[in-house]
Amino acid sequence: MKVKHPYILMQVLILMPIAGIILFLILYIIATFYYPGGSDVNKTAQDFSWTHNYWCDLMAKGAKNGQLNPARSIAITAMVILCLALCMFWWLLPRLLDNGRHHYKIVQSSGIISMILAVFIFTNYHDLIINAAVVFGVIALTGIYIALYRSKFYKILMFGIFCMILVIMNAYIYYTEHFILALPLLQKITFLLYLCWISFINLILFLKVSGQKL
Repeated sequence: MKVKHPYILMQVLILMPIAGIILFLILYIIATFYYPGGSDVNKTAQDFSWTHNYWCDLMAKGAKNGQLNPARSIAITAMVILCLALCMFWWLLPRLLDNGRHHYKIVQSSGIISMILAVFIFTNYHDLIINAAVVFGVIALTGIYIALYRSKFYKILMFGIFCMILVIMNAYIYYTEHFILALPLLQKITFLLYLCWISFINLILFLKVSGQKL
């Protein structure tokens, strides 16, 4: 019997990062219901605030209001799942655009290292780990932008550049503390848009492996 889709396994692997992102978002939302409360703005506030709490607050041992944080295990599990999903994304990416083996080895390794580091942002080395993960992440993302430009995927390239601008805005606010009250919400918006961008790239990769037109 002739196999209709010889690349069925690859198609499944390509969809795994999207499945991981969806699972992460579900666990993220579940974790918010277990967070006792408190933020940098209001230590006595009840529950998780989408406008005042950071994602990392869910992974802390204690909530901002001084209580133990039962959301911690769920949030850490969500983060591990997301990082594993994105490791798969960086590993599969070379099959999307063929612009040189050496180029993609740099993108692959930088992206995977960034995600491995990100797993440990719940530790006491939070700031150091984020800074290191961002450095490797920027190297990997720059490689993607170059590849998207060479392959004439201009729309998704512009989407990715917009996401990078948001990341720069996040960094500016974090280090200068200008408009600091807006940072928790901006962080979530940036995070969500980047995950959407990665999902779109995965869909392009899926269509290419499936032999469909992009």
